[in-house]
Amino acid sequence: MMHQLPVIAGPCVLEEEEIVECIAEKLLVIAQRLPIALTFKASFDKANRSSIHGFRGPGLDEGLKMLERVRQRYGLPLLTDFHTPDQADAVASVVDILQVPAFLSRQTDMIVAGTRAALRYGRRLNIKKGQFLAPWDMAAVLAKVAEVLVQEDSLRSLRDVVMLTERGASFGYNTLVVDMASLPLMQAQGVDVIYDITHSVQLPGAQGHASGGRREVASALARGAIAVGVDGVFLECHPDPIRAKSDAATVLAFDEVETLLEQLTGLWTYLRTKDARLQRLM
Repeated sequence: MMHQLPVIAGPCVLEEEEIVECIAEKLLVIAQRLPIALTFKASFDKANRSSIHGFRGPGLDEGLKMLERVRQRYGLPLLTDFHTPDQADAVASVVDILQVPAFLSRQTDMIVAGTRAALRYGRRLNIKKGQFLAPWDMAAVLAKVAEVLVQEDSLRSLRDVVMLTERGASFGYNTLVVDMASLPLMQAQGVDVIYDITHSVQLPGAQGHASGGRREVASALARGAIAVGVDGVFLECHPDPIRAKSDAATVLAFDEVETLLEQLTGLWTYLRTKDARLQRLM
């Protein structure tokens, strides 16, 4: 039984070095106090900005160097996303988890390249469920990963290689909803499922030049996901959310992160302790 809640957290996009270091330091302090297994995340490029003038990040080469410095200074595992199949190997050579963005989750070349890179470097692949997909649609995505495992004669299991992340589903214009039933439905496909706390409360493109969001409901939905039995959580944070260069409407402030993770780890521990007691009685 896992006693620590897996938490993937960090800024939406890599900003100035001092901002990145501040976020890593604050998260590490929280992780040392609470029973969480922390992975630091940040994007080197945000390729799907609402505006052509939106901040995209430092790019692949400089971004991977920044992430390597985070590992060296703070000893944290890393996650970042890649956007084209040819980036997969470079990303996997640095980070512990390479991520397929939600909008690219059905792209066969992305899935194949990500899986092969994960196998080559002993990494994991996180695939975000597209906002346009039903939870059962991810079975076809996982089948692509499974086929690569066969082709490569890999001894690693599907669960060991890949995990899925729920980040809400499109509901009309500029709105996402979270169907809590999607979490166990995807878990039933034989992989770990992560709940993305902050992207799930986005209002995509709602501000015209940028996405809006309902940050005020993030905590309630996150507690619901833990209660349903999700395998971990994903969130984005910033020392000054209103000045964040990406997703300013949904990233959390540090005090919000600490309070929320206190609640989530308490609920996580209670539910797993109760489940363990029930299993011993059966």
